[in-house]
Amino acid sequence: MTGPGGTDAAEPLAIELRGISKAFGPVQANKDIDIRVRRGTIHGIIGENGAGKSTLMSILYGFYRADAGEILIGGRRVEIADSQAAIDAGIGMVFQHFKLVPNFTVLENVILGAEDGALLRPSLAKARRLLTDLAHEYEMDVDPDAVVEDLGVGQQQRVEILKALYREADILILDEPTGVLTPAEADHLFRILKGLRDQGKTIILITHKLREIMEVTDSVSVMRRGEMTATVSTAETSPEQLAELMVGRKVLLQVDKAPATPGDVILEVRDLHVVDDQGVERLKGISFDIRAGEVLGLAGVAGNGQSELLEVLGGYEKATGTIRMKGRPIDVTGTASDARTRRARGIAHVPEDRQREGLIMDFHAWENVAFGYHHDAMFGRGVLMDQAAMRADCAAKMERFDVRPPDPSLAAKNFSGGNQQKIVLAREIERDPDLLLIGQPTRGVDIGAIEFIHEQIVALRDRGKAILLVSVELDEIMALSDRIAVMFDGRIMGERLASETDQGELGMLMAGMTGAEAAE
Repeated sequence: MTGPGGTDAAEPLAIELRGISKAFGPVQANKDIDIRVRRGTIHGIIGENGAGKSTLMSILYGFYRADAGEILIGGRRVEIADSQAAIDAGIGMVFQHFKLVPNFTVLENVILGAEDGALLRPSLAKARRLLTDLAHEYEMDVDPDAVVEDLGVGQQQRVEILKALYREADILILDEPTGVLTPAEADHLFRILKGLRDQGKTIILITHKLREIMEVTDSVSVMRRGEMTATVSTAETSPEQLAELMVGRKVLLQVDKAPATPGDVILEVRDLHVVDDQGVERLKGISFDIRAGEVLGLAGVAGNGQSELLEVLGGYEKATGTIRMKGRPIDVTGTASDARTRRARGIAHVPEDRQREGLIMDFHAWENVAFGYHHDAMFGRGVLMDQAAMRADCAAKMERFDVRPPDPSLAAKNFSGGNQQKIVLAREIERDPDLLLIGQPTRGVDIGAIEFIHEQIVALRDRGKAILLVSVELDEIMALSDRIAVMFDGRIMGERLASETDQGELGMLMAGMTGAEAAE
């Protein structure tokens, strides 16, 4: 392991940051950070939420100005006042949420902002030639005349990389690049990155996925609370060591659970259809069962109907088809189709977007813990609410779920993402539901909180409860699920026992191949 700064000083450096500090009011986002990145390598940067990774990269790309410190590119000190200065210094950035114009072609997106003059025809001709060469050299074949909105997310990401290469970037920063990719698309991206590295490009990879760090990087820097903890050679470390450096304590990365012992069928779903306000069919005949004492994981790339399914089951969306809870039908078409009815029937729901659907951010924690259950007799009757009882209930749940700080009077917006998620989980799990619907349980959550959340899900299963888990994280689906169903384009493409499948097979199903094709 090297020190906090990084590499051997004798090695050629693409990037060197010295003493970088940045504060936002009283919050010290970066504190005296040193980092050295060797030329022609893939360098990972990891850390918990709020560790300062994005701020540091935003300084390097010119979105922020550091309060102190200096930046060296290729051994030369540079001032990066804005993103154009970063581009001029040979730096390109591929954002988690792509910066493309949807109704422009690939070619038009590539030259946008980099035109050679007022006449576009010469710029387009030049770009077409260069794009063809780049795409061939780096295995990024994309139709230059395709409209971006017609491309899949994997191809859109290639367009972003080609944009940076067209601008002659020697350094590429990628922020959480696999969040919207299937496993096969992620593998292809890694081949592209390795090809870029072998051609002498320098890659900085920001990711929270330790498996990706181990698979594709040459070295990795770990940040914690705005400071650089260490920089290590990837070949000389392990996921366990990196997790400990991130959190400051040992973390159990593997989910510890006994085999499931499924009981009676709790939820039956048959031929469920949803058509949205634009007339697009989002669910196309979904059918499945969930039994007591098991976790059914629902895998798939975001946008393939998982969100709509959770909304129907949670009572937020109407549908056609049949749902039975413990043998009794639940209305999915009329006025009785609401969240309150679902809760009365023993269904709890942890929504995918905790801030938009799970919490009212300006309200106190004690209010948020009571929401949805405020009609319970324990909180008073009629219009008279027992606020003391609500506060006491919240305090008890905060203690059991290790919410920090354990202050019921604090507004939800003042908690970290992981602690906001714990508040929602505490509210729903502590109601001892027969069925828990849980969407993206660890999205934007620190690795230490991930460990805790996984433990709570397994404990609920072991108490004989049924759980429907929706997650875009395939590692999470495989670790927590007893059975896995894969959704694509509003349909269930296939179902597998978690113990009898692998990421390759699931990835083929996620890409839309039928069960028979995926099994070949």
